[in-house]
Amino acid sequence: MHDDSPQAPRLENAVKYVKSKTQIAPQVGLVLGSGLGGYADTLSDRVVLPFGEVPGMPVSHVVGHAGNLVLGTVGGKSGDGSALPVAAMQGRVHLYEGHPVADVVFGVRLMISLGVKTILVTNAAGGISDGMMPGDLMLIEDHLNLTAQSPLTGSNESALGVRFPDMTRAYDPDLGRLAEAVAAAQGFRLLRGVYAGMLGPQYETPAEVRMLRTLGAHAVGMSTVLETIAARHMGARVLGFSCITNVAAGLSSETLNHAEVTDVAERVKGRFTALLEGVLNGIAAGRGAEA
Repeated sequence: MHDDSPQAPRLENAVKYVKSKTQIAPQVGLVLGSGLGGYADTLSDRVVLPFGEVPGMPVSHVVGHAGNLVLGTVGGKSGDGSALPVAAMQGRVHLYEGHPVADVVFGVRLMISLGVKTILVTNAAGGISDGMMPGDLMLIEDHLNLTAQSPLTGSNESALGVRFPDMTRAYDPDLGRLAEAVAAAQGFRLLRGVYAGMLGPQYETPAEVRMLRTLGAHAVGMSTVLETIAARHMGARVLGFSCITNVAAGLSSETLNHAEVTDVAERVKGRFTALLEGVLNGIAAGRGAEA
């Protein structure tokens, strides 16, 4: 399904609304996936805007997605200009909910339209690689878009980006090195790998997991890839993390369910929050800058 209506006017209306509610001009945007949205509650000077109140913003009904756009600051002292202003999506909408592609990426496009230059995208994912365990965190170094969809299908809107965006550096390597340095300083293992984005909502079959492994995937989920394409189209840098919440089908005897996903995400919330905090403080200090 594709929404061919122009996105720029819809985005302009949403930007006007958000700016009417806060003076915060975000520099970094966060997409917080299943069970990971609690990080937005740690922001200072928070302004919470439910998705349903933002003009044009689609609403998710997936368990574990609060459905708020939160603007606030990280680090520094409130009001003295040293804090990093951020926008965070507590949850997202998915293709499998029946939303058109334009809705799936609307939140990312909105944050970039508000001035965001860097997007941190997160998800809960199934682990495919040998040795991956629930609770591991993985730096996304590349992805496979297996949704058979693209947010760029249809007429290109030059106001958003060029017709044929380069995806060689879909996930920014300098930001990736910053994330690895933060994890090392915090004393935990940050895996790195390729994320396979599937349509869902059903979990993959064992045969599909074997296929994904053959294609070079290390983790699999039902989000992220379309958001990354939209962000790169608009010129934003992207840093991605997967929280490995389960071992993919056929790799263990366990039955897969969404409750397990949110439970594991809750268990690693402290480590995940510390990683995000460290990365954001690093960005505020100018680390992870492009060479």
